[in-house]
Amino acid sequence: MEDAVKMFDMKVLHVGINAKDADQAKGWADEFQQFFNIPEKMGNSSVWAGNLVEIMKGNGRGTHGHIALGVNDCDKAIEYFKGLGVNPIEETRKVVDGKTTFTYLDKEIAGFAIHLNQL
Repeated sequence: MEDAVKMFDMKVLHVGINAKDADQAKGWADEFQQFFNIPEKMGNSSVWAGNLVEIMKGNGRGTHGHIALGVNDCDKAIEYFKGLGVNPIEETRKVVDGKTTFTYLDKEIAGFAIHLNQL
């Protein structure tokens, strides 16, 4: 089996954490913001601490949250993971100019969903 990290130049882009509500998300984002001295950005469904941590204002995908992985070729990475029995969640797939740029996978590890982003 080939090393997926090397093959797809895979990088962790951010970690998403599921909060119970907007207030808890804001509080946790404040803690990350202060700890790392990074800007905070309020979104519709989440609060960001820099580009490192996305805190969902309610339950997002995954029991605890998600891990965003950047890859050099989403479509090839999807085929690789299909070979391991892990499939894209089609309703989450985003396609631009015929190429997948984003999708969640149908596997959780340690309570974290995984999504792929095109680098």
